Parts: sequence; C-alpha cells; structure tokens
Amino acid sequence: MKRTGVARKSRVQKSEEIREALFQAAAEVVGECGYAEASISRITQRADLAQGTFYNYFTSRQEIFDELLPVLGAKMMAHIRQQANGAVGYREKEERSFRAFFSFLKRMPYFLRILNEAEFFAPVAHRQHFHNISSGYTRFMKKARAAGEITAVSDEEIEALVYMLIAARGYLALRYMKPDGSVELPEEAVTAYMRLLSHGLVSPQGGDVPVDPSQEREPR
Repeated sequence: MKRTGVARKSRVQKSEEIREALFQAAAEVVGECGYAEASISRITQRADLAQGTFYNYFTSRQEIFDELLPVLGAKMMAHIRQQANGAVGYREKEERSFRAFFSFLKRMPYFLRILNEAEFFAPVAHRQHFHNISSGYTRFMKKARAAGEITAVSDEEIEALVYMLIAARGYLALRYMKPDGSVELPEEAVTAYMRLLSHGLVSPQGGDVPVDPSQEREPR
C-alpha cells in the first residue's frame, strides 16, 4: 500500500473546518451588513459552501447568531491571554490585556458591530458573552486581590469594577473607531487608563474623605 505523505483529514476535522468557515463567513457578513441583512445565502456564499450545507450544522439563521458572539469572544480572550502571557504583576497584565483588546479589533474589525447589534438581534449570545467575559475578568481581579496587588475591595465592588473596566474598553473603541470600522487607540488613551487604575482621580489635596450630607451647611 503506497503512502502519499499527506494525511487524509478525518470526518470530524472536515466538519470542524466547515463549521469554522460558517462562523467566519457569518462574522464577516454581519460585520458588513448587520444581522438583519445577514441571510443564510449570503453566509454560505461567503463561505463558498452550498446553501444546504448550512442546515447540516444549524437549524436556522438565529441559531448561528446565538452562537456567533460567544465564539468570537472566546477567540478574543485567547488572544488577550496570549498577549498577556509572561507579564508580571497586576499592572503589567492589565496594560497588556488592555492593549490586546484593541489589537484584536485590528484583526477582527467587524467584532464591534456584532457585539453592539447582538443586544437586539441575538440577546442570548449577548448575555452569554458578557457572562464569559466578566467571569474571567472577575477571577483575574480576585487573584490580584489575594496577592495584595490591588486594594482589598469586596467581591461586590470587584463585580462593579469589572463592568466599569469592560465599559471603558467598549466606549474607547467607539470613540476611536474610523469610518472603515478599524480602531487606532492613541497612546494617550493607554496612559490615561493606566493612570486611573494606578492612582485614581482624586488628588490628596482634593480630599478623599467622604462627607456626611447631614453635616453640610447651607451657604449663607
């Protein structure tokens, strides 16, 4: 029996490749046209597959929409972990992770539209994505707290902080998005973000002791 030197792909491998091709095509089509115009025919044409092939993997257009954002979110988190690998301490890990989010957007400029429209067109995916992202971020923050790298905030405060930091990334991406959908984050934004994390906003001269409203006097 002659060997060709080229290993034949298994049925599972082929199936995984086709599924990945459909997700990639769906991401590109939604990124360009939005969920409303992302038809099955457009997705399969972009993937260079027969339309009937789609139904071997998904029962409907909505089903692929409900999986699309979590799949892309997993790729984003993998990219961030890779970029943050080797960083020492919370500050360096946070800065690398922050930069990695925006470098991911360069690779997948369609991600923001998929994310922002998902709240209305794929709410199941939207909720799952934020659960995945916030859970991972919360674990990261709790490890930093245990190591004494951040202040001893409560679990409830960590949850609030996680959503604040996620929101910062999202709104900065919208602020610096170009007409073609790409995002170019200026270095000043990174500096401001890291300064806020490292030192906060209120200066020692500004007073950081909360005032009891009942003790305040009306001006005369």
